[in-house]
Amino acid sequence: MKALVLAGGSGSRLRPITHTSAKQLVPVANKPVLFYGLEAIADAGIREVGIVVGDTAAEIRAAVGDGSSFGLTVTYLPQEAPLGLAHAVLVAREFLGEDDFVMYLGDNFIVGGITGLVERFRRERPDAQIMLTRVKDPRAFGVAEVDASGRVIGLEEKPERPKSDLALVGVYMFGPAVHAAVAGLTPSWRNELEITDAIQALIDGGARVESTVISGYWKDTGNVTDMLEVNRLVLEGLEPSVRGRVDEASELIGRVVVEEGAEVTGSRVVGPAIVGAGSVVRDSYIGPFTSIDRDCTVLDSEIEYSIVLRGASIDGVGRIEVSLIGREAAVTPAPRVPKAHRLVLGDHSAVQISG
Repeated sequence: MKALVLAGGSGSRLRPITHTSAKQLVPVANKPVLFYGLEAIADAGIREVGIVVGDTAAEIRAAVGDGSSFGLTVTYLPQEAPLGLAHAVLVAREFLGEDDFVMYLGDNFIVGGITGLVERFRRERPDAQIMLTRVKDPRAFGVAEVDASGRVIGLEEKPERPKSDLALVGVYMFGPAVHAAVAGLTPSWRNELEITDAIQALIDGGARVESTVISGYWKDTGNVTDMLEVNRLVLEGLEPSVRGRVDEASELIGRVVVEEGAEVTGSRVVGPAIVGAGSVVRDSYIGPFTSIDRDCTVLDSEIEYSIVLRGASIDGVGRIEVSLIGREAAVTPAPRVPKAHRLVLGDHSAVQISG
């Protein structure tokens, strides 16, 4: 069995962070989201991985390399534009051959990995196996209709009138029959080759498509809210570790990681939280569910439930919450200026100014 990892999309919902960085490499607990997926694939016993890349190919290559650090052999598959999930299967046709494969969206996060799902696919041998989760607004997702046994009987991409609340999770498992289905597709109203249409073609052709409904442990990290939630989930499992320098005037409470080369002085850090290598925290408060990446500085400030990316600095800021701060960003107080009002008023105006 092989794996096909999609790492090409533009990440528009995470802008401006993704103007200069691949969305799959935005860190969760100081590790890129993509790495969690690659580790899950390796844990499931899969060794050959094709990574579909686009405009951020150079950055993805630099981060992942040949895959050996994950116990994988990686092949990079260029895609000229993000033309749909099924188009990625077309791009990977030669790499995949006639092997079974798992397709994994590189910005998705599944707590607990995919080992059990892969084992079920290998054991039961359907033509396709999809993961589903119940959502409040299915109109934003691919939606599945299933029978009482879990067999999928219909699929629709972002429907106006969903037939169920079961949305497709970003992990799919396919046998080689999917290639004929993909080859027969035409672009959807979004001008993309939809994987939901390919799976529907399998169903229409009599293929066996099974589903697994998962609950509570899947997130698409395509927006800031979900990225912070995944960061919280990962930090919940943190094992305390102090390899950097923490002075006697500082207090660490709960599950806190201070990585080698980091320095915490005169500060209070309440876990779960992580302070990355080479970072400096001085006279500050770091609250729960906060990840400070490497080479950052936090001076005379407070921050909680946030992600701070590599090289950022926060200096003299009273309180930051629920934030994603990009690489090399600088956060400082606004300059103090005299309080004044500047007015241009027309004839017969009436203005009330408080304070």
